[in-house]
Amino acid sequence: MKLVVFGLSVSSSWGNGHATLWRGLIGALAALGHRVVFFERDVPYYAAHRDVDQLPGGDLVLYEGWDDDTLTAAKRHLDDADVSMITSYCPDAIAAADLMLDMDLPVRVFYDLDTPVTLERLREGRPVPYISSRGLGDFDLVLSYTGGLALSALRDQLGARRTAPLYGSVDPEVHRPAGFREHYRADLSYLGTYAEDRQRALTELFVEPARRRRGRRFLIGGAQYPPDFPWAENIAFVRHLPPAEHPSFFSSSRLTLNVTRSPMAGLGFCPSGRLFEAAACGAPLVTDAWEGLDEFFTPGEEILVARGPEDVLAAMDLDDAELSHMACAARERVLAEHTAERRAEQLVAVLDTTASARV
Repeated sequence: MKLVVFGLSVSSSWGNGHATLWRGLIGALAALGHRVVFFERDVPYYAAHRDVDQLPGGDLVLYEGWDDDTLTAAKRHLDDADVSMITSYCPDAIAAADLMLDMDLPVRVFYDLDTPVTLERLREGRPVPYISSRGLGDFDLVLSYTGGLALSALRDQLGARRTAPLYGSVDPEVHRPAGFREHYRADLSYLGTYAEDRQRALTELFVEPARRRRGRRFLIGGAQYPPDFPWAENIAFVRHLPPAEHPSFFSSSRLTLNVTRSPMAGLGFCPSGRLFEAAACGAPLVTDAWEGLDEFFTPGEEILVARGPEDVLAAMDLDDAELSHMACAARERVLAEHTAERRAEQLVAVLDTTASARV
């Protein structure tokens, strides 16, 4: 099977969660005998932070703009494609969708890796730059990084005909236990790009515990944090970490925090890829609460749930043996159910079903 994808970025993990997901998925699909061609606009901010320039098992097509050369290359690859796909935040999504509609293609797919943001923009009456005024009814299948209510909303509000979840995943060859590094030592860590819509929860579940435990070391890793972020003396900061550094970051954390963006938490069934990555690295997990969490981890056994700073402090007060036992259970769950290999199998199955329905 040949898949042609028009996406945001696979070459740079700076400031986005799409890249690491696609790298794992492309590798897993290649192992199953499939080929992915990924079209990415070569924009300066990703080029300046590029950490991949080749895709093992896939082809990366970097293009400067949607011009005649890009159109020719896209048509050439689509001519023998089994699946054509557009993802959310692809800067040329609408143009690519128009091209796909002009061609006789077997299966057309839209993959929304940002469904809660998409639906929030619709609710507020703002345009969604990666979806045309026609909505999603032109696609044979709409995949969503978020499940639950998001799937029915995509059908009801955007006209999607067939929907299915394709959750985040982890490549265990990339994310696995690593040696302790003093640079990343933390009693509580948090890894994530700054987002205004999760700042309130991050303040409550990370900054406030840091204020209350002045003798403990807290560590944030990520990009795009503003100058007015409420830092404290015991909160260290590591600017954007490439995926190769994630295992050391997580493996040096006594406990790591997951905070879900508020539109995602509101819909539920929204596991962050960071959850799976941290668990695969053997880090004990504490997360904010959201509906559907128990579909991915068992609260109290594989993950701890925090609804306020007191819950985070209670998690930090657990002894090392309790945290280690929980981390081992979470890692086993992830390796069994949430790897890129497992997601690739699920993707192929839903694509086969969609193709059969078109016959």
